[in-house]
Amino acid sequence: MYSDKVMDHFANPRNVGTIPDADGVGQVGNPVCGDMMTFYIKVKDDRLADVKFQTFGCGAAIAVSSMVSEMAKGKTVDQALAITNESVAEELGGLPKNKMHCSNLGADALHEAIRNYRDRQAGRAPAGSASAGGHDHDDAGSCPYCDSALETEDRSVCKACRIELEECPACGGITKKGDATCLHCGRPLPGKA
Repeated sequence: MYSDKVMDHFANPRNVGTIPDADGVGQVGNPVCGDMMTFYIKVKDDRLADVKFQTFGCGAAIAVSSMVSEMAKGKTVDQALAITNESVAEELGGLPKNKMHCSNLGADALHEAIRNYRDRQAGRAPAGSASAGGHDHDDAGSCPYCDSALETEDRSVCKACRIELEECPACGGITKKGDATCLHCGRPLPGKA
């Protein structure tokens, strides 16, 4: 059962929308549940002056996105990076176990937007580009299909779910070998275009 806070953020989500001239954009998705979140941030004097999101997903995903945007707005970039999956779930008064992955997606999408902002500042990403990630894609140490830890030496097959994997040359995310497009950034994989 959902807490009153989850229901409130689902029924009355805060900060929905886009920021056309965003300083950072981050997008994550989970292929298992189909949730997709995009966060937009505007930074002024090292603080998140504005945070907006667009989410396609269940009620918990919408509530999580709303809560993450509220938690991040006005924080310094480093404070916003310190927002964890656990702190999001805690602020919402808890989430059912089968919906905890939504809190992961919310924090990950915010972190991707901050990463994109920093990459732009350092000249590693052009303005207008989005940082695309997947669930636990930032450390590339987990299978994006079952969340099991991948071996450091051989990440070509997930030992838990037996899916053959490859790294996307565009975003560096781990995706299913043989797929036409990367599950993280949606770009065609080599030889599949």
